[in-house]
Amino acid sequence: MRRKQVGRSGLWVSEICIGCMTFGEPQRGGHPWTLPPDQSRPLIAQAVEAGVDFFDTANVYSDGSSEEILGETLWTLVPRDRIVLATKVFGDADPYHQGLSRRAILRQVDLSLKRLKTDYIDLYQIHRFDPTTPIAETMQTLDDLIRVGKVRYIGASTMSAWQFAKMQDVARSNGWTPFTSMQNQISLIYREEEREMIPLCLDQGVGLIPWSPIGRGRLARPAGVATARTETDAYGRMLFAQTQDADAAVINAVQDVANEIGRPMAQVALAWVRQKVGVVAPIVGYSRPEQFADILAALDLVLTPEQITRLEAPYTPRLPVTQ
Repeated sequence: MRRKQVGRSGLWVSEICIGCMTFGEPQRGGHPWTLPPDQSRPLIAQAVEAGVDFFDTANVYSDGSSEEILGETLWTLVPRDRIVLATKVFGDADPYHQGLSRRAILRQVDLSLKRLKTDYIDLYQIHRFDPTTPIAETMQTLDDLIRVGKVRYIGASTMSAWQFAKMQDVARSNGWTPFTSMQNQISLIYREEEREMIPLCLDQGVGLIPWSPIGRGRLARPAGVATARTETDAYGRMLFAQTQDADAAVINAVQDVANEIGRPMAQVALAWVRQKVGVVAPIVGYSRPEQFADILAALDLVLTPEQITRLEAPYTPRLPVTQ
């Protein structure tokens, strides 16, 4: 497993990141398709054994149970200092505790540390932009977490490029720590980040950690084929319900290239994301051992310029996602 540098920081991570939304108590939170601890642990162990050292979760995944499963599993498999552990802050089941205020962040980081059974988080990311809290309050609080040792690096996730640029400027202007990474949506069926966010991150030396590189599974199977997750994934429907016909054309192109080279569709979709300049480690999720084997096999796939052109040609622009 190769390791890659996150932007221009001193942080290095495995070339894929395990997205841990799949791991969680099904009866907690809004994702009934998640895997309980007894089914999650073998999958986490599989990733560790393959050399993956980068795991990403969030305080809101399955009402915190994703963090709990990681905390109960990882440290039985590998020493703490061999893992780059990332989690996120913003949401909460109780609106009273949501957002990026100093009060909310300080509360949420301690809860995450307790669930993860660790005394520091390697990469602490804001899950969304908070329009109601002054940016200076958020950035100073995140900097304080680094100074007291609870957090090593900070990152951001989906938002408008102007919002991200403003947050970086506020941090640097006040001598606070800027963001090291941007976790944004990048896939063959969502390429709006190519307009402003990706160029901004390349210019600023911010590493890209894409989420949903396989379009929440849509790029892994022929157009129109549903799964238990797609049937119950309300957020996924929100993302792609209005673009199904346009997305089908892209999915068909992925299927054509996959058939020609004898590879699964998911490997083709993942290879396209991995070859984008600035991408550090796509976030991949899986619920079966054979799915992870396919992910590993994709790491040696390099698409030709002609194949990339064919995959990109059918894309239809759509409204950007910032929430």
